[in-house]
Amino acid sequence: MQNNEQLLSVIENYLAQTELPAEPERLYAPIGYSLSGGGKRLRPMLVMLACGLFTDDLQQALPAAAAIEMFHNFTLLHDDIMDNAAVRRGKPSVFARWGQNVAILSGDAMLICAYRLLGGVPAHLLPQVMTLFNEMALGVCEGQQYDMDFEHRRKVSVVDYMHMIELKTSVLLAGAATIGATIGGASDEDCRKLRRFALELGLAFQLQDDLLDSYGDAAELGKAIGGDILEGKQTYLMVTAMSRADEATREILRHTYRNDTLSDAEKIAAVKEVYDRLDVRHLTEQQISLRFDRALGILDTLSVDTSRTQQLRAYAESLMGRKK
Repeated sequence: MQNNEQLLSVIENYLAQTELPAEPERLYAPIGYSLSGGGKRLRPMLVMLACGLFTDDLQQALPAAAAIEMFHNFTLLHDDIMDNAAVRRGKPSVFARWGQNVAILSGDAMLICAYRLLGGVPAHLLPQVMTLFNEMALGVCEGQQYDMDFEHRRKVSVVDYMHMIELKTSVLLAGAATIGATIGGASDEDCRKLRRFALELGLAFQLQDDLLDSYGDAAELGKAIGGDILEGKQTYLMVTAMSRADEATREILRHTYRNDTLSDAEKIAAVKEVYDRLDVRHLTEQQISLRFDRALGILDTLSVDTSRTQQLRAYAESLMGRKK
């Protein structure tokens, strides 16, 4: 099988060759703009790598890989509208560049394009893949709604938060892995195991993203640290701190981001002081390791030779910044 860099190149070439009409320009140009933004291509890579566990014929998985990437980018267009986000991947978002109405309609068109790409899946597998795709897509929408609901809830439990990110983040990875395995000819049991693998990996990935937003290196990440704190977002760090704090400390966590007498740096420092005092960073790191180790352990239970799992294992480790 091709190595991960080669697979990524294959995916990029396939996406680049996806034909979009020239007109109406304000409908289709934002789609090309969004897809050209790069990103990790995590989801199509999981489709290809999961397929490659069971077959060397990866070409048959490309339409599904492209469809999932198209769907993922559609969700980003609409997320940016809901979040009033001006920047995506270091450049103006479609919402900022073309406006809300264009972002809505181009996003709708991307969703339709995703289903059109699915039409390239081998015909005998299409009903099963379509079912998996639809379950994945609805799960992502449910997760986004929970995330928005949390903005107006005084208390969000750790359990509630984990359920939300499983839907909003992990379900898309799980759908990608399961669809890839299905196209590769995996058994139902192996498909179930790969779904669990991707769910655990997605949870670890999102928790690490939460952690890096408060404790990462701004130069390495290419963005300012503390954005979640300044927005008052319910992250794993925040809900964990709230669950461990006394009421006076909870009031600090609830209101610091709204305190106009403090600078942004002071707001971030105040919340991080609470995190440090409550050992939140360490607890988050523990949860990340637990989820990631569970994911890798599942790969050892698949019915394929362990030599076939090494590429997927190495890719998962690279996502988490692991060296071994």
